[in-house]
Amino acid sequence: MKKLFTLALALILAFSFAAMAEADNSLQAIKDKGYLILGLDDSFPPMGFNDENGNIVGFDIDLATEVCKRLGVELKAQPIDWAAKEALLDAGNIDCIWNGMSITPARQEAMCMTEAYLNNCIVILTTKDSGIEKVEDLAGKYVAVQGGSFAEEVLTIADYGYQDVYASIAEVITEADYLYAIMNLKNGMVDAVLIDEVVAQYELSKLNDESLVCVGNLCDDLYGIGFRKADVALMNAVYSALIDMAKDGTAAQIAANWFSSDIVTPVLLAGEAE
Repeated sequence: MKKLFTLALALILAFSFAAMAEADNSLQAIKDKGYLILGLDDSFPPMGFNDENGNIVGFDIDLATEVCKRLGVELKAQPIDWAAKEALLDAGNIDCIWNGMSITPARQEAMCMTEAYLNNCIVILTTKDSGIEKVEDLAGKYVAVQGGSFAEEVLTIADYGYQDVYASIAEVITEADYLYAIMNLKNGMVDAVLIDEVVAQYELSKLNDESLVCVGNLCDDLYGIGFRKADVALMNAVYSALIDMAKDGTAAQIAANWFSSDIVTPVLLAGEAE
Protein backbone atom coordinates (compact mmCIF):
# COMPACT_ATOMS: atom_id res chain seq x y z
CA MET A 1 0.00 0.00 0.00
CA LYS A 2 2.85 2.33 0.90
CA LYS A 3 4.53 1.65 -2.44
CA LEU A 4 1.32 2.44 -4.29
CA PHE A 5 0.97 5.71 -2.38
CA THR A 6 4.56 6.64 -3.16
CA LEU A 7 4.05 5.83 -6.84
CA ALA A 8 0.83 7.84 -6.96
CA LEU A 9 2.51 10.82 -5.30
CA ALA A 10 5.41 10.64 -7.76
CA LEU A 11 2.99 10.58 -10.69
CA ILE A 12 1.06 13.56 -9.31
CA LEU A 13 4.25 15.57 -8.89
CA ALA A 14 5.45 14.60 -12.36
CA PHE A 15 2.18 15.70 -13.94
CA SER A 16 2.23 18.91 -11.88
CA PHE A 17 5.73 19.82 -13.02
CA ALA A 18 4.84 18.95 -16.61
CA ALA A 19 1.76 21.16 -16.42
CA MET A 20 3.83 24.02 -14.98
CA ALA A 21 6.41 23.66 -17.73
CA GLU A 22 3.70 23.58 -20.38
CA ALA A 23 1.98 26.61 -18.83
CA ASP A 24 5.18 28.65 -18.99
CA ASN A 25 5.30 29.43 -22.69
CA SER A 26 7.09 32.74 -22.11
CA LEU A 27 10.11 31.86 -24.26
CA GLN A 28 7.99 30.44 -27.07
CA ALA A 29 5.70 33.49 -26.96
CA ILE A 30 8.70 35.76 -27.59
CA LYS A 31 9.88 33.55 -30.44
CA ASP A 32 6.40 33.47 -31.95
CA LYS A 33 6.04 37.26 -32.02
CA GLY A 34 9.64 37.65 -33.13
CA TYR A 35 10.87 40.33 -30.74
CA LEU A 36 11.67 41.09 -27.10
CA ILE A 37 10.60 44.44 -25.62
CA LEU A 38 13.27 45.70 -23.22
CA GLY A 39 12.18 48.42 -20.80
CA LEU A 40 14.83 50.96 -19.80
CA ASP A 41 15.56 54.40 -18.43
CA ASP A 42 17.04 55.93 -21.59
CA SER A 43 19.08 58.48 -19.64
CA PHE A 44 21.31 55.97 -17.85
CA PRO A 45 24.70 55.91 -19.60
CA PRO A 46 26.60 53.77 -20.25
CA MET A 47 23.97 51.07 -19.68
CA GLY A 48 21.23 52.51 -21.93
CA PHE A 49 20.78 56.03 -23.30
CA ASN A 50 20.08 58.17 -26.35
CA ASP A 51 23.10 59.08 -28.45
CA GLU A 52 23.49 62.33 -30.40
CA ASN A 53 21.38 60.91 -33.23
CA GLY A 54 18.53 59.88 -30.95
CA ASN A 55 19.35 56.16 -31.11
CA ILE A 56 19.17 54.08 -27.94
CA VAL A 57 22.64 52.67 -27.30
CA GLY A 58 24.63 51.35 -24.36
CA PHE A 59 26.37 48.41 -22.76
CA ASP A 60 23.12 46.66 -21.76
CA ILE A 61 21.68 47.34 -25.22
CA ASP A 62 24.68 45.66 -26.85
CA LEU A 63 24.40 42.67 -24.51
CA ALA A 64 20.66 42.37 -25.11
CA THR A 65 21.06 42.69 -28.90
CA GLU A 66 23.44 39.75 -28.93
CA VAL A 67 21.20 37.71 -26.62
CA CYS A 68 18.21 38.34 -28.88
CA LYS A 69 20.28 37.33 -31.92
CA ARG A 70 21.04 34.02 -30.23
CA LEU A 71 17.37 33.52 -29.37
CA GLY A 72 16.39 34.28 -32.96
CA VAL A 73 14.36 37.40 -32.20
CA GLU A 74 14.66 41.17 -32.61
CA LEU A 75 15.37 43.56 -29.74
CA LYS A 76 13.00 46.47 -29.21
CA ALA A 77 14.22 49.00 -26.63
CA GLN A 78 11.32 50.81 -24.95
CA PRO A 79 11.99 53.90 -22.76
CA ILE A 80 9.87 53.82 -19.60
CA ASP A 81 9.21 55.75 -16.41
CA TRP A 82 11.74 54.03 -14.16
CA ALA A 83 9.64 54.57 -11.04
CA ALA A 84 6.77 52.63 -12.70
CA LYS A 85 8.89 49.79 -14.10
CA GLU A 86 7.28 46.94 -12.12
CA ALA A 87 3.75 48.03 -13.04
CA LEU A 88 4.66 48.31 -16.73
CA LEU A 89 6.21 44.85 -16.65
CA ASP A 90 3.17 43.28 -14.98
CA ALA A 91 0.83 45.00 -17.44
CA GLY A 92 2.68 43.44 -20.38
CA ASN A 93 3.91 46.74 -21.85
CA ILE A 94 7.45 45.34 -21.77
CA ASP A 95 8.93 41.83 -21.61
CA CYS A 96 11.84 42.55 -19.30
CA ILE A 97 13.64 45.32 -17.41
CA TRP A 98 17.30 45.42 -18.41
CA ASN A 99 19.08 48.64 -17.60
CA GLY A 100 21.61 48.45 -14.80
CA MET A 101 18.87 47.30 -12.42
CA SER A 102 20.09 46.46 -8.93
CA ILE A 103 19.08 43.15 -7.39
CA THR A 104 17.19 43.91 -4.17
CA PRO A 105 14.88 41.80 -1.97
CA ALA A 106 11.91 43.99 -2.90
CA ARG A 107 12.54 43.56 -6.63
CA GLN A 108 13.09 39.83 -6.26
CA GLU A 109 9.71 39.68 -4.56
CA ALA A 110 8.02 41.72 -7.28
CA MET A 111 9.52 39.99 -10.31
CA CYS A 112 11.58 37.05 -11.52
CA MET A 113 15.21 38.17 -11.58
CA THR A 114 18.32 36.60 -13.05
CA GLU A 115 21.51 36.04 -11.12
CA ALA A 116 23.97 38.95 -11.28
CA TYR A 117 25.78 39.79 -14.51
CA LEU A 118 27.70 42.85 -13.25
CA ASN A 119 28.95 44.05 -9.87
CA ASN A 120 28.73 47.79 -9.33
CA CYS A 121 28.67 49.95 -6.18
CA ILE A 122 26.89 53.08 -4.96
CA VAL A 123 29.18 56.10 -4.55
CA ILE A 124 28.96 59.81 -3.81
CA LEU A 125 29.54 62.13 -6.75
CA THR A 126 30.49 65.58 -5.52
CA THR A 127 32.80 68.53 -6.14
CA LYS A 128 36.39 68.58 -4.91
CA ASP A 129 35.75 71.66 -2.76
CA SER A 130 32.55 70.32 -1.13
CA GLY A 131 34.31 68.96 1.95
CA ILE A 132 32.59 65.60 1.38
CA GLU A 133 34.97 62.66 1.64
CA LYS A 134 32.76 60.01 3.26
CA VAL A 135 29.07 59.32 3.73
CA GLU A 136 28.95 60.95 7.18
CA ASP A 137 30.00 64.24 5.56
CA LEU A 138 26.58 64.46 3.89
CA ALA A 139 25.20 65.92 7.13
CA GLY A 140 23.63 69.29 6.45
CA LYS A 141 24.07 68.90 2.69
CA TYR A 142 21.62 68.87 -0.23
CA VAL A 143 21.79 65.42 -1.81
CA ALA A 144 20.23 64.30 -5.09
CA VAL A 145 19.05 60.77 -5.93
CA GLN A 146 17.20 59.31 -8.88
CA GLY A 147 13.63 58.37 -8.04
CA GLY A 148 13.14 54.60 -7.87
CA SER A 149 16.90 53.93 -7.89
CA PHE A 150 18.86 51.56 -5.68
CA ALA A 151 20.86 54.54 -4.41
CA GLU A 152 17.63 56.03 -3.07
CA GLU A 153 16.80 52.74 -1.34
CA VAL A 154 20.28 52.46 0.21
CA LEU A 155 19.93 55.92 1.71
CA THR A 156 16.32 55.70 2.89
CA ILE A 157 15.68 52.07 3.88
CA ALA A 158 16.82 51.11 7.37
CA ASP A 159 18.19 47.71 6.30
CA TYR A 160 21.25 49.36 4.74
CA GLY A 161 22.28 51.15 7.93
CA TYR A 162 22.27 54.78 6.80
CA GLN A 163 19.26 56.04 8.77
CA ASP A 164 21.38 58.42 10.89
CA VAL A 165 23.00 59.82 7.75
CA TYR A 166 19.58 60.16 6.09
CA ALA A 167 18.23 62.06 9.10
CA SER A 168 21.24 64.41 9.10
CA ILE A 169 20.92 65.51 5.46
CA ALA A 170 19.46 68.98 4.93
CA GLU A 171 17.31 67.78 2.00
CA VAL A 172 17.14 64.73 -0.25
CA ILE A 173 16.13 65.86 -3.73
CA THR A 174 14.57 63.24 -5.99
CA GLU A 175 15.35 63.71 -9.67
CA ALA A 176 13.82 62.00 -12.72
CA ASP A 177 17.24 60.91 -13.99
CA TYR A 178 20.93 61.04 -13.12
CA LEU A 179 21.88 63.38 -15.96
CA TYR A 180 19.65 66.09 -14.52
CA ALA A 181 21.06 65.43 -11.04
CA ILE A 182 24.63 65.79 -12.32
CA MET A 183 23.72 69.02 -14.11
CA ASN A 184 22.35 70.39 -10.82
CA LEU A 185 25.55 69.35 -9.07
CA LYS A 186 27.65 71.23 -11.63
CA ASN A 187 25.40 74.28 -11.25
CA GLY A 188 25.69 74.26 -7.46
CA MET A 189 22.03 73.38 -6.87
CA VAL A 190 22.99 70.28 -4.84
CA ASP A 191 26.12 69.29 -2.92
CA ALA A 192 26.25 65.63 -3.91
CA VAL A 193 24.59 62.89 -5.95
CA LEU A 194 24.27 59.28 -4.78
CA ILE A 195 24.86 57.30 -7.95
CA ASP A 196 26.00 54.02 -9.51
CA GLU A 197 29.77 54.07 -9.91
CA VAL A 198 29.67 52.81 -13.51
CA VAL A 199 27.39 55.70 -14.45
CA ALA A 200 29.43 58.29 -12.53
CA GLN A 201 32.76 57.18 -14.01
CA TYR A 202 31.33 57.14 -17.53
CA GLU A 203 29.92 60.63 -17.14
CA LEU A 204 33.17 61.94 -15.65
CA SER A 205 35.10 60.58 -18.64
CA LYS A 206 32.71 62.37 -21.01
CA LEU A 207 32.51 65.65 -19.10
CA ASN A 208 36.27 65.93 -18.61
CA ASP A 209 35.48 68.08 -15.55
CA GLU A 210 38.24 67.86 -12.95
CA SER A 211 36.09 69.65 -10.37
CA LEU A 212 33.93 66.52 -9.90
CA VAL A 213 35.01 63.45 -7.96
CA CYS A 214 33.62 60.12 -6.73
CA VAL A 215 34.12 59.31 -3.06
CA GLY A 216 32.96 56.63 -0.63
CA ASN A 217 31.30 53.27 -1.23
CA LEU A 218 27.90 52.95 0.38
CA CYS A 219 27.03 49.49 -0.85
CA ASP A 220 27.89 46.83 -3.43
CA ASP A 221 25.34 46.81 -6.23
CA LEU A 222 24.70 43.64 -8.25
CA TYR A 223 22.88 44.14 -11.56
CA GLY A 224 20.23 41.67 -12.76
CA ILE A 225 17.48 41.43 -15.37
CA GLY A 226 13.83 41.42 -14.34
CA PHE A 227 10.96 39.42 -15.86
CA ARG A 228 7.37 38.69 -14.91
CA LYS A 229 7.06 36.14 -12.12
CA ALA A 230 5.65 33.48 -14.44
CA ASP A 231 8.26 33.96 -17.19
CA VAL A 232 10.88 31.59 -15.82
CA ALA A 233 11.58 29.92 -19.18
CA LEU A 234 12.33 33.27 -20.82
CA MET A 235 14.52 34.38 -17.92
CA ASN A 236 16.51 31.12 -18.02
CA ALA A 237 17.03 31.37 -21.79
CA VAL A 238 18.30 34.94 -21.56
CA TYR A 239 20.70 34.19 -18.71
CA SER A 240 21.91 31.01 -20.39
CA ALA A 241 22.75 33.06 -23.50
CA LEU A 242 24.72 35.49 -21.32
CA ILE A 243 26.68 32.59 -19.81
CA ASP A 244 27.50 31.33 -23.30
CA MET A 245 28.62 34.84 -24.26
CA ALA A 246 30.94 34.90 -21.25
CA LYS A 247 32.43 31.56 -22.22
CA ASP A 248 33.04 32.37 -25.89
CA GLY A 249 34.46 35.85 -25.25
CA THR A 250 31.59 37.87 -26.73
CA ALA A 251 30.71 39.48 -23.40
CA ALA A 252 34.33 40.57 -22.92
CA GLN A 253 34.39 42.12 -26.40
CA ILE A 254 31.23 44.11 -25.65
CA ALA A 255 32.59 45.22 -22.27
CA ALA A 256 35.78 46.48 -23.92
CA ASN A 257 33.71 48.94 -25.95
CA TRP A 258 32.33 50.59 -22.81
CA PHE A 259 34.71 49.98 -19.89
CA SER A 260 38.43 49.91 -19.21
CA SER A 261 38.21 46.25 -18.18
CA ASP A 262 35.95 43.22 -18.51
CA ILE A 263 33.61 43.68 -15.56
CA VAL A 264 30.94 41.23 -16.67
CA THR A 265 32.55 37.87 -17.55
CA PRO A 266 33.92 37.10 -14.03
CA VAL A 267 30.51 37.80 -12.48
CA LEU A 268 28.65 35.63 -15.00
CA LEU A 269 31.01 32.68 -14.67
CA ALA A 270 31.03 32.96 -10.87
CA GLY A 271 27.24 32.89 -10.91
CA GLU A 272 27.19 29.75 -13.02
CA ALA A 273 29.61 28.01 -10.66
CA GLU A 274 27.42 28.58 -7.59
